[in-house]
Amino acid sequence: MKNYIQAGKVITVTAPTGGVASGDALIVGNIFGVAAYSSAEGDPVELSTTGVFQLPKASAAVLTVGARVAWDNTAKRVDVPGTGRFPIGVAVEAAGNGVTSVAVRLDGIATTAS
Repeated sequence: MKNYIQAGKVITVTAPTGGVASGDALIVGNIFGVAAYSSAEGDPVELSTTGVFQLPKASAAVLTVGARVAWDNTAKRVDVPGTGRFPIGVAVEAAGNGVTSVAVRLDGIATTAS
């Protein structure tokens, strides 16, 4: 295929205001991903858009294995789906009240706030 570019599991975007640290989760436009390395504001950074990542979680959120999860872009953490949150994938481990991180399998699809 002469028009093939890449698999899309990792894409290069411009680091947002304030830059990004390796392992940070972020939204660029309608793309959600996890930064492969640290990058200064305006510099290129690679984002993993699929895979399983340990991400910060809203402490009060109760998630079961397979539960759909969303990204709260204001608080910068995983939460249950809801208004203003961006669907990103599913929990691959249970994480109850008081737990502050969860393993998430990213969908790798474009997302918009619900």
